[in-house]
This record gives sequence, C-alpha cells and structure tokens, in this order.
Amino acid sequence: MKVISLEEIIGSNQEVDGGNWVSRRLLVKDDQMGYSIHDTHIKAGTETHIWYKHHLESVYCIEGEGEVHTLKDQKVWPIRKNVLYALDQHDEHILCAKTDMRMICVFNPPINGHEVHNEEGVYPLDEE
Repeated sequence: MKVISLEEIIGSNQEVDGGNWVSRRLLVKDDQMGYSIHDTHIKAGTETHIWYKHHLESVYCIEGEGEVHTLKDQKVWPIRKNVLYALDQHDEHILCAKTDMRMICVFNPPINGHEVHNEEGVYPLDEE
C-alpha cells in the first residue's frame, strides 16, 4: 500500500513549475499503478496551450474558474469547481484561467514526474 501526502511532494523533484502552472505529481510511473495523479495549480490570467498526443487526461477542478478552448472544433467549455473534463480524443486545447485554479489530473499512461510541455504543448512519451 502507498500513502502519500501532498506535504511530502511540495519541494521535492515531483513538484514541477511549468510557468503558468505548478504540478505536484502524487503518483508517477515508478509507482506502477498504470496511471499518474497530479495536484496542479493554474495561475490566474494565464493561457496554456496543451496537446497530449501520447496521453489521455481527466481533470477535476476543485478550486477556481476558467475555460477550455478545444482547437479542432473551436468550442469553449466553462470549467469551475466540481467540474471534470476528460481529454478522451487527445484534444489539443488552450486552458484559460480566469482565477487561480486547482485541478486533480489523472494521466494514462502515467508520466515519469519531471515532464513539462514542449513547444507543441505535448508531454513526451516516457521522456523521449
């Protein structure tokens, strides 16, 4: 059994600052659960281009308000506390934070824990 506290992750190498966001990777690939879980803070007023070509992601908003703009169909999805969105089609999108946001993110396949978005908004597959 694994028991992991957020306090253990803060300040460790599993706390990653991506500029517009800070992600605390609670479970990563080495934990061998088949997925990773992150507690991510998105900074108010930011826009982040994201495109997980290699991963599926589900995001549950537990604080704040923003929007997801899906680029393929130009739809805008309001996101607020207690709303989950699932990027089930590797959806390329822009995450716009109106306020500070706190998200619980689940990735499949799991990430290693040190990744940041590349110039396309992509996390590499197994740190290519």
